[in-house]
Amino acid sequence: MSPLMVGFDLDMTLVDSRPGIAAAFRALTARTGVPVDEELAVSRLGPPLRTELAYWFPPERIEEAVTLYRELYPAYAITPTVPMPGAAAALRAVRERGGRTMVVTAKMGRLAKLHLDHLGLPVDELAGDLFAEQKATALREHGATLYVGDHVADMAAARAAGIPGVAVATGHCTPDELSAAGAEVVLDDLAEFPAAVDRIIGLALEG
Repeated sequence: MSPLMVGFDLDMTLVDSRPGIAAAFRALTARTGVPVDEELAVSRLGPPLRTELAYWFPPERIEEAVTLYRELYPAYAITPTVPMPGAAAALRAVRERGGRTMVVTAKMGRLAKLHLDHLGLPVDELAGDLFAEQKATALREHGATLYVGDHVADMAAARAAGIPGVAVATGHCTPDELSAAGAEVVLDDLAEFPAAVDRIIGLALEG
């Protein structure tokens, strides 16, 4: 088995799920009568669903909202979601170098798989419902060489796993914030990944 295993975050790293998530929040509002500002919600993607719902729902209704949102998600969030620029090429660049890929995300694994299958983004492994340092467990389990993400929490995950974090400035975290969080490399987006991949892998293997 190749020693190269590249982990990727999902939302705002491999896929732009903002249109789909906004649609799911609108459906949630319609079903519950609790107004959610979906544009504000999608502007801060990254943390777990419960974190976002806590801004809108009283504590005693959060679990109900989580369950209903996840029931609504397949019907509303999958079709509007699009790949991030360079996503397919980034995965292909790893495979061309004999490597394997995995997605580690805060999203439930079964919902993440719906996105990947719908968009034709093949990965070898998938771990869901993990955030920040929790992601390190899956990264270590699968022998990840490096982890690519758009959020400062993704860089925390890479640090906790003892591997380099590669940041893409495609979410709401700025390049300076990502660098301060420990990113070894900050790219504008995944379109830059294939050209930089050998240098990035070199850093990872040296580390």
